[in-house]
Amino acid sequence: MSIEHVFFDLDRTLWDFNANSRLELHSIWEDFKLHQSGISLPDEFIKIYEQINSECWALYRKNEITKETLRVKRFEDTLRYFGIENKLLAEQIATRYTDNSPKRTILVEGALPLLEYLKAKYTLHIITNGFEEVQRKKLRNCQLSPYFKTFTSSEEARVTKPHPSIFSTALDKAKAKKENSVYIGDDFIVDIQGASDFGISAIFYNPNKKEHSMEIIGDVEKLEEIKTIL
Repeated sequence: MSIEHVFFDLDRTLWDFNANSRLELHSIWEDFKLHQSGISLPDEFIKIYEQINSECWALYRKNEITKETLRVKRFEDTLRYFGIENKLLAEQIATRYTDNSPKRTILVEGALPLLEYLKAKYTLHIITNGFEEVQRKKLRNCQLSPYFKTFTSSEEARVTKPHPSIFSTALDKAKAKKENSVYIGDDFIVDIQGASDFGISAIFYNPNKKEHSMEIIGDVEKLEEIKTIL
């Protein structure tokens, strides 16, 4: 291969979504005194939220709910699970989470060394399904922005991964060709299958060792292993 451009997913590939999100959710549980409303354990609050958030994002990717609905619904439904019917509280928590979680700066292990290694050899880019303003804040707060020449969000492309249009939009912005590009992500369906179906070579960041039968150029448990591929 003659690779010139490397495209990255952001959440769970570079930015440690689970660690950062859980820290913020624990802080929300404390600051909003949710134990006084019947949610006795922060871990239970986080567990139910993560389940509901995943379901809401699935609806968003299918264009069944809007960004604005998703932002509040995931917390409204979580509170409802615990018997709390309080939309105002859900809106307050949603605003707090959206404002503060991007300020968390835990990166996936090996992310910075990998970017340092790659930046001298390739032009780097981001493709993300996250909300544009939130994702840009994450990059800035983690001081990752300088590594990337272009940033493509699902809001800009008006479709979410794995839809081919978001990959097409990203390549157009980067002035890149499929055959000279590689995509790195952690979600097999959204990232790896999406990129592969579009015609971009893919590297699966696969810390949980999920099994699959697709032929791709790389399947790594740790980001540092990508240095042996690129």
